[in-house]
Order: sequence, then C-alpha cells, then structure tokens
Amino acid sequence: MRGETRNWWTQALADLEAARAILLIGQYYVCAFLCHQAAEKALKAVIIEKLRELPPKNHNLLRLGERLSLTEGLQAALRRLNPAYTNARYPDAANGVPAEAFDEGMAKDHIAYSERVVEWARKQLGL
Repeated sequence: MRGETRNWWTQALADLEAARAILLIGQYYVCAFLCHQAAEKALKAVIIEKLRELPPKNHNLLRLGERLSLTEGLQAALRRLNPAYTNARYPDAANGVPAEAFDEGMAKDHIAYSERVVEWARKQLGL
C-alpha cells in the first residue's frame, strides 16, 4: 500500500472510531459529520490506491463515488451521508442549530452507512 493511501485509510478508521465514541456522549451532529469524514477518506484512499491518482479536492461523496464502481447500496449510503458535511456544521444549512437537528437514531444510521463504505474500501484495499 502506498504511503499516501495508508494516511487516508488510517484517518478514515480514526474518524469512524471517533464517531462511535461521540455517539455515546450524545453529540449526534458531530457523530454524523465524522461519519461523512470517515467515508470520504476511505473513498479517497481507494482512489489513490486503485486509480493511481490524487483524489479530487472536494467533499462530495457522490462525486467521489462516481469515480469508483459502487453498488446501488453503497451509492445509497453515500446519498444519506453526503448532506452531513454541511448540515452537521452550519445553522443556515441545517435550517436551525445543527446540535438540535440530529438525534440518536440518525447518528446510528450514519454510523451504519459509514461502516458499509469503510468495509467496502477495506476489501478494495485488500486489508
């Protein structure tokens, strides 16, 4: 595995682990954002390793997913995770306070979606 791939992959795993920990203290909006970040970094690791190119400098999971051969289930997971990049951070994007816009069920769903993406990436990277 290339060094740059390993860096993106290691951070993807750290973000997912942080999301799980944050869920336990009830900061659901932070959990959702970290799930987005874990998926993004896992996809970027695969782009680097498999496509042998630098990943696009954007945070749109749908655009990143277009570069890879994903199942409909994974594409659906990306569609669910993608809005958290802004909705979990900005009141104008969340139509209110992000800390009030996410609940435990939503955060658990985000973790499940992120885990699916990370597991797919793990297989693509041969880990």
